[in-house]
This record gives sequence, C-alpha cells and structure tokens, in this order.
Amino acid sequence: MAECGRKALSLLEAARSRYESLQISDDVFGESGDDSSDNPFYSTSGDSDSDNYIAEVGEEDLHQQQQQQQHHHHHHQKRGDKESGHSGGAGGGTSAAGPPGSLSRSQAEEEGWTETLQDVTVPPYQETYGPAQKMPETATALDFFQLFVPDNCIQNMVTQTNMYAKKFQERFGLDEGWRPVTAQEMKAFLGFVTSTSVHRCESVLSIWSSGFFSNRSIALKMSQARFEKILKYFHIVAFRPSQGSNQGLYKIQPFLDSLQQSFSCTFRPSQTQVLHEPLIDEDPVFITTCTERELRKRKKRKFSLWVRQCTSTGFICQISVHLKEGQGTDGLATLKNKPQLHSLVAKQLCQNISGKNTIIFTGPSITSLGLFSEFSKQDIFCCGLLSTRKSDCTGLPQSMLVCDSTPAQRGQSRVMMKGTMSLISWYNKGHFRFLTNAYSPTKQGMIIKRKSGEIPCPLAVEAFAAHLSYICKYDDKYSKYFIFHKPNKTWQQVFWLSISIAINNAYILYKMSDAYTVKRYSRAQFGERLVRELLDLDDCSPTQ
Repeated sequence: MAECGRKALSLLEAARSRYESLQISDDVFGESGDDSSDNPFYSTSGDSDSDNYIAEVGEEDLHQQQQQQQHHHHHHQKRGDKESGHSGGAGGGTSAAGPPGSLSRSQAEEEGWTETLQDVTVPPYQETYGPAQKMPETATALDFFQLFVPDNCIQNMVTQTNMYAKKFQERFGLDEGWRPVTAQEMKAFLGFVTSTSVHRCESVLSIWSSGFFSNRSIALKMSQARFEKILKYFHIVAFRPSQGSNQGLYKIQPFLDSLQQSFSCTFRPSQTQVLHEPLIDEDPVFITTCTERELRKRKKRKFSLWVRQCTSTGFICQISVHLKEGQGTDGLATLKNKPQLHSLVAKQLCQNISGKNTIIFTGPSITSLGLFSEFSKQDIFCCGLLSTRKSDCTGLPQSMLVCDSTPAQRGQSRVMMKGTMSLISWYNKGHFRFLTNAYSPTKQGMIIKRKSGEIPCPLAVEAFAAHLSYICKYDDKYSKYFIFHKPNKTWQQVFWLSISIAINNAYILYKMSDAYTVKRYSRAQFGERLVRELLDLDDCSPTQ
C-alpha cells in the first residue's frame, strides 16, 4: 500500500514540476507570453456551454488574475463573477435541504457513507506512455501531420470533391472554369487554409490581396480563382448515406472516425487524463479588438466539442463532437438535462480506456457518483470537481453539500467515504467539493499561492489543481494556432477545427521525437514548415 502511495506521489511530483516549468511556458511551445491560468481552477472554455472549472472561486483569489486579465479574458471573467455572486463558494446559494437526489444523514448512513477514512490505492498503469512509433530524425512537419491525415485520406477528399462538383453541375448547370481537382492541388488547398493559423488573417483570400495579410511567397502556387473553385466544391462525403447513426454530421463522420483511429494508434497517453471542452474560439487578445463581430460569430457555432486530453503532454487522445439542439438527430441533442448529456459524452470519450487504471479528471457537469461508480468497474479512476448547481448530486450526503453555519478556516477540509469513494469539502475563501476514488483522503497536499503562501488541502485537491492548470496553460497556448478561416457550414467548422487539433498533436509527436533535436522548431515555425511542405515549395528539403 505504501508503495502505491509513493507511486501516486511521484505522479504528483511530476505534475508539480511540469506546472512549475510552465511558469516560463517554454515547456509547451517554446514561446512565452501572458496566460490566464494563474488560477488552476480557471476555465478556458469561455461562453461555451461547458462548465467553468471553478467559476465559483473566491473573489480575492481572482484578484491577481483579474489584473493581468482585464483585457485578456474579459468575457470569461464576467461570467465567473456572475455565477459566483457573493454566495461564498460553490454551494453557498443552496438551501439547507441540499440538491435534488442528495441523502439525509440517516439515508447516508444506510447507504454506507462514513467519516471513518481508509487508504485508497490505484493499481499501476497498464500502458507504456509516449509515441507509439519512432520517427526518424529526418522526418518533416508534413510527415508528422500525415500520421493523422495520410495520402489515402487526401485522395478521398479529391474523389468526393470531384463527385460533388459533378453532381452540383448536373443540377445547376455547367461551370466552365471547373476542372477536376488533383491530390497535389488538394494538399495545396489544405496548406492555404492552414496558413491562416500562422498568419492570423481574417479571410484566407487575403493571401492573394495586396493588403497587410498578403503572402506572395505562397500566393504564386495557385490562382485565387482556382482556390475559390476548390473551396466552393470541397467535400469529404458528397452524397448523403441512406442510413447513418449521426445524420447531422454525416458529411464529416468518416473523417472524424479515421482521425480518431490515428490518434489512438500513434500515441499512448499518460495515466492522468482530463475530460473537458477546450477553448475553441479566437484567442482573447484578438477578441478584445472586435468584440461585436466576434459575439455575432460565436452565436453561429452549432456544435460542441469535448476532448479527452493527456495531462502530461496536452495530446488530445479523443474528440467527441455533438450538435446542439435542433441540429440533426445525433441522439445527444434530445437530452435536455446537461449532466445526463455530459455523462454520455464522458462514456463516449472513455470507451477505449477500460482496464488500464487510468485516472480521469472531470469538471462539475460530468462529476457524479453514478458515473464514477460505473467507471470504477472498468478500472477507470476519477477525480472530479463537484458543484451543487451543475453536478448530479444523487446519492451524495447532504451534510457535505450544504455550508454549515460555523465559519470555516482557510485550508480546512472534511471528508466522507463510501467504499473507496471520497467526497471532499475543502475551504479556500469558498467551499470546493471534490468526488474521487483516485487519491487517498488520508494523504495531505498543498496549494502554493504566490501571495498567501501554502494552503493545506487533501492530496486529491492538489492533484486536480496541478493537472488542470497544466491543461489550462496548454490550451491558452495552443488555441492561438487554430485555423482562423471561419466557414459558415457546421461540418466545415468541425473539419478545420479537427485539422487544427491534428496539427497540434503532430507538433507534440515532433517534440517527443529525434527530429526535434535537429531543428528545434517552435510551434509557429512548425506551422510555417507544414504550410510550405503542403504547398510543395522548393525549400522543403530537410537540409534547409
């Protein structure tokens, strides 16, 4: 048992040192800069319909973050304040009766909840961690990208685009300027759109303009008229299948499936992973310059994207896209109840990891006793933040969910257990509640704040903070490199977003390979190399 305790601590040590090395942020992308993650519980998901990881955090904790963030994540902050009000933390606003489904003292005793604590140990991880194949040191940016989007995938885009153009012209008349697209042109087409992730231009067409964002070096590769023709007819699935489970996303589902397959084949994540909705709108600095337009655009997004992400590297292991209400019939949209919907998403994201002793971190809308118990039967261990408003509190003791009248001291915690599941209530200018079977409630950890020094907490709370803050920082960095081109069609938005995720994943594999020791490209340089290689520009030889 002590051995396993040491194992958990060594995992945490690693998270701690990663978290500290990230203060200079070179660990992730070789670039430093402002970020919004001084508070490890801060959510990066903006006004999306996910949970702000701890939007209900105490006001003073936010103070220092607000100063560096006044312009930076303005809309996040407003939402956080609005949600927390002055209710004194996550559960402050609840009535003494407790949330629906929670248990009275006597019911809780009957169900086996007790204040007697016991050690919890997670068995060793059943998986080696890291890239699944060794790439040679001569491997190019394109080689890494093509682990996820190989030639046969590009060839399929060519075939489907040509079929769609033919069908379109049969219906609406001949298009004189059209000739079938080739694989080389399709690669160049991907390259042009990808270039908007490196040079943040409003429209991909500005590459050919004479304005600030024009890019002569790549514009010569294809005429603007030809690019617009390919853009007009671009398809991954030209014809609607007669039957399909995911009608709303049928135009992109085969691509998402093949991407998923390649994510699983190329990389094995670490034991600790997080389920969340990443930041997928423009980076905050840009938002402040065009808020009105941005807000209009934001309303257009009709899907939400959830990921399972490795907390050691930031590699996104699995994505789950679902359309919002009224969009297609993908089943999820019919679930009005958010926790119900989110636990379904969680099951989708974790379907391939049973039996490996993975530890999963979750936000409030996913955290529930029912889901965590179900996962534990599959050897998936969990640590989740609990909110009395956003979480499904069925089966949890009320006494732990309502704030008692005696004022709590900072760093104080109470724990109740049922079997190996611990429900933790920890006070830090507000009550934070966690549900976990991955960390021993008898073990203590520490949250280190620059101003207030060390605050004691249970080990689970420190682990959650360390892993989540890494992911928040990572997301702040990598969302700057998402493709900027914004099509109107939902399936195309999903496509370019998943291409962006694939490029970020490719960069992680590059950084973990021998090729990185040769060139040491930053994420921005890697993006530029990829664009030039997709466009097949002459200077792409590895010797350059």
